Amino acid sequence: MTEGPRKLLIVEDDPGIQNQLRWCFEDYDVIVAADRATAIAELRRNEPPVVLQDLGLPPDDSGVEEGFATLREIVSLAPHTKVVVVTGHGDQGNAVKAVGSGAYDFYEKPVDVDTLQLIVSRAFHIHALEAENRRLQSEVGASPLDGIVAVSEPMLKVCRMIEKVAPTSATTLLQGESGTGKELLARALHRLSPRKDGPFIAINCAAIPDTLLESELFGFEKGAFTGAVRTTPGKFEVANRGTLFLDEIGDMPLSLQAKLLRFLQERMIERIGGRSVIPVDVRVVCATNKNLAEAMKAGQFREDLYYRVSEITVSIPPVRDRHGGRILLARHLLSRLASAEGKSFKGFSEDAQDAIDVYTWPGNVREMENRVKSAVIMAEGKLVTAEDLGLTADGEGPELNLRAVRQKAETEAIRQAMIRTGANISKAAELLGITRPTLYDLMEKYSLKDQFPAA
Repeated sequence: MTEGPRKLLIVEDDPGIQNQLRWCFEDYDVIVAADRATAIAELRRNEPPVVLQDLGLPPDDSGVEEGFATLREIVSLAPHTKVVVVTGHGDQGNAVKAVGSGAYDFYEKPVDVDTLQLIVSRAFHIHALEAENRRLQSEVGASPLDGIVAVSEPMLKVCRMIEKVAPTSATTLLQGESGTGKELLARALHRLSPRKDGPFIAINCAAIPDTLLESELFGFEKGAFTGAVRTTPGKFEVANRGTLFLDEIGDMPLSLQAKLLRFLQERMIERIGGRSVIPVDVRVVCATNKNLAEAMKAGQFREDLYYRVSEITVSIPPVRDRHGGRILLARHLLSRLASAEGKSFKGFSEDAQDAIDVYTWPGNVREMENRVKSAVIMAEGKLVTAEDLGLTADGEGPELNLRAVRQKAETEAIRQAMIRTGANISKAAELLGITRPTLYDLMEKYSLKDQFPAA
């Protein structure tokens, strides 16, 4: 469904034909442009679903080169927009060329109102159907792991673990630096589990004062302490038949750790001030950015609780170790955040991609999200630059030339094989899975013979 008149961009330099087309499409929101620069500006500003474009545009009124340049730019900037090209009578060659260049359809002058209205109406209909199809495909393709961009091997391993662990009842510990997406993975665990229809309750153990954390988790009876004017269930009860996510469990006070351990053993809780035990069916997922092994040595975390909460441990890699996934993650964030702000971007500039690749991202996904959100608000062009992100491309991005990558890999493999075998050519060749002559040729090619004179 559309709201208000449908936007139709007409690219035509003849004032008489402009007026004729305005009358022809009086039921549409008609935007007129007489040249390429104006057409592209109106395309960016209004994002019309359909463009009706003449091929003869200034300054090349008698030719079609400017028209084709305009068509190519429109198709590049708005690939889903339907462009109907208007050609001269009998100009079949350019009509076919236009369709080959990305035009949706063509129409020959002189203008026949009924025919042209039918072509344009059909273009709007096809555009609407394709948009709805894309929307439905995105919904069908949605999964509990959507929003988790996994391209690098470490993140793919994390996702595979989440999928395996989710159907079980195992208490799971998510370990990772601050901002790596621990809660996102905890929610994925919940949505993939048999408890998906139950509640998902999250609580940050570091954000609540020690004196209040116990009552938040276990609840309290009326009159249990000053201000307890009514009986209040805790998070364990609220999460019954669902999942309780204890974030930053490494900051939980020792006194409360003992009570949590007892719950994990008995699956029953006692409200503060209460005298009866309450059975609770809840799965506990914990997360921490601390090294719990060191915390145990320092006496800050109970060893018996550690083995209870870490029946399954999932280690989440920081963004700096997600090689190959940083730019995809940034693109995902750009798409989501730009959509939320009602904006549209083509992507990141080359300097922005280099900066994303070489920056260490100490704040991980949370920092990247903040920088991309700021860029979405501040960027003026269709490409987000390194400056928009507040980054500088002080280094080069990853080497993508296959020849250079292969040479680097082969050189290092030969060097390691020669070191391991004490520069024994036969053994090194066997280790590398190649023949002696091939190894000699490669060492000559990569100037490695001087490094292993004994060879």
